[in-house]
Amino acid sequence: MSVLSVPVAAGTAQVAVATNFAHTLKRLIPLYALRHPDDRIGVTVASTGKLAAQIRQGAPYDILLAADQRRPEELAADGFLDSASIRTYALGTLVLWTPTRGVSLAPENLRQGHVQPLALANARTAPYGVAAESALLHVKLPQGVKRVTAENVGQSYHFAHSGAAAAAFVAWSQVQQQGGSQWRVPAHWYAPIVQQGGLLGKNDTAQRFYDFLFSPQARALIEQAGYQVPDDAF
Repeated sequence: MSVLSVPVAAGTAQVAVATNFAHTLKRLIPLYALRHPDDRIGVTVASTGKLAAQIRQGAPYDILLAADQRRPEELAADGFLDSASIRTYALGTLVLWTPTRGVSLAPENLRQGHVQPLALANARTAPYGVAAESALLHVKLPQGVKRVTAENVGQSYHFAHSGAAAAAFVAWSQVQQQGGSQWRVPAHWYAPIVQQGGLLGKNDTAQRFYDFLFSPQARALIEQAGYQVPDDAF
């Protein structure tokens, strides 16, 4: 878990955000500040599964921005999240990426072991890890090909970026402006990555910021960052 350096003070809201969306959220906060300069938005970053566990243990978050549908729905069913506030804020895309240029990440090269180890997020806590596991089933990756399990897609990216892995399954939003080589996993190889958010309590600042996330200005930035936006997001 990491914490972005956004000041927290009285009249604030604390956002728990899935790792893949953290950079985009960091870009959204200054836009929000232009409208509400007195508000302060704190941000905690971790895998969706870890954030959900922290919420159940009483973590003082006001907004959850998950990387799936399941955790917000489960938290709402158990009384931790306002079910009426659940909305889809982004649709994610899975890619396999390496910082090395000119590398073919086609499935046949993966099966032949030309690119290994492969990094992917932990499927038990990270929705992008679930998608990566599904993709590897379609690739029919032999058991001998080495894999490295990361805590979240942020760590998966860092494994490849640092050379600890030859390539990593990450969100398209993480690498769309990076160099290197990438393979966009066919969308039908994994369940749609429907990223939903919700409010965890009554907080006026949180409500304002959450509403802002669905404004035309925010949605345009989210699309620019490499996500799809549902048609009804506005």
